[in-house]
Amino acid sequence: MTDSSYPPISDQLDDLESAQEEGRRKMEWAAQHMPILEVVREEFVDDQPFEGERIAMAMHVEAKTAILVETLADGGAEVAVTGCNPLSTHDDVSAALDTHDNITCYAKRGVDDEEYYAAIEAVIAHEPTITVDDGMDLVAAIHEDYPELIDGIVGGAEETTTGVHRLRAMDDDGALEYPVFAVNDTPMKRLFDNVHGTGESSLASIAMTTNLSWAGKNVVVAGFGYCGKGVARKAAGQNANVIVTEVEPRRALEAHMEGYEVMPMSEAAEIGDVFLTTTGNRDVVVEEHLEQMGDGVLLANAGHFDIEIDLEALDDLAVDRYEAREGVEAYELADGRRLNVIAEGRLVNLAAPVSLGHPVEVMDQSFGIQAVCVREMLENGDEYGPGVHDVPDELDKEIAEIKLAAEGVAFDSLTDTQREYMGSWDHGT
Repeated sequence: MTDSSYPPISDQLDDLESAQEEGRRKMEWAAQHMPILEVVREEFVDDQPFEGERIAMAMHVEAKTAILVETLADGGAEVAVTGCNPLSTHDDVSAALDTHDNITCYAKRGVDDEEYYAAIEAVIAHEPTITVDDGMDLVAAIHEDYPELIDGIVGGAEETTTGVHRLRAMDDDGALEYPVFAVNDTPMKRLFDNVHGTGESSLASIAMTTNLSWAGKNVVVAGFGYCGKGVARKAAGQNANVIVTEVEPRRALEAHMEGYEVMPMSEAAEIGDVFLTTTGNRDVVVEEHLEQMGDGVLLANAGHFDIEIDLEALDDLAVDRYEAREGVEAYELADGRRLNVIAEGRLVNLAAPVSLGHPVEVMDQSFGIQAVCVREMLENGDEYGPGVHDVPDELDKEIAEIKLAAEGVAFDSLTDTQREYMGSWDHGT
């Protein structure tokens, strides 16, 4: 192990025993509702597929993620883990994870940039053979600062949309030097985590933080990818008027055909009550939009990084800033209008004070995919060259079948005749 002076969470908390107990309580609740990982963990405990491996992880360290971390550790791996967002860690869960013999956890809530990257370096210091990332900060740090470790890395897995975008850009530049599965892009992730998870958890976090209703509000959803679709659908289900902004013509048309109003952000800015960005891009809400917004609007972000809303421009426009509620920063402009930013513009479903992230059942599916991707990379890593790889379809189906069995849902399968028909080209009219 290379040197790192950054301490694990157990060396950073005062009332450690109490934190560990509370974290374990949260994890036990999550585990009750994660039947996929229960099945996968039993397999890993029996087979020990990760014995001798070192897994480095940068994830949102809260109760659901912790079940994935322990699942990998129970499969024989030495796991080092830290956060992928300064405000999404639950210190008590981090402390509980750190009690596991095979886990070292460095994640701590509220760290500054220097501490955040020091924790990532501490994880890298364990010299991983596998990386599991949410946002790609871990992969980027290894390539930029520790390229000598790359030869020892079999591969990795990336959880989120933003991370996959970054990885594909890196791959296009020929800079990605080991294989990484794009977990985000597989159906079991996109169709459930992005749509139902982001939709439900973002709206719930905003409602709990503000104590405001969705009914009758003009909710502007920036971006109509899978996350934006989920937010729009769930907001409409709570009787909001949904307005979609998009830069991609087919998605804009899709939103229009779904029955949402579609318009440029410059027009939406004048009529929106709540703005929720879901693009994964920067500068989605900028100064010209802020200048048009009404008094009391809510500004929130459900993208991975805090760059979708131009907070520097907002700060320049403001004559005063104050905490309106816990987790809500009011920016008062010269004309008296107040624009309210939730969770500092960071990932609202994890960074708001009472946010709990995606529903447990949804993350069970996503983390089930992560777990079997790690297994696949170690069993068949030689088949994957450097670059971004789609998750093999049979792995995605494996997790879907485990979930259906746990839910008691039966489904049909093709007959031999049907399979032969679908696989043949010579059946005419």
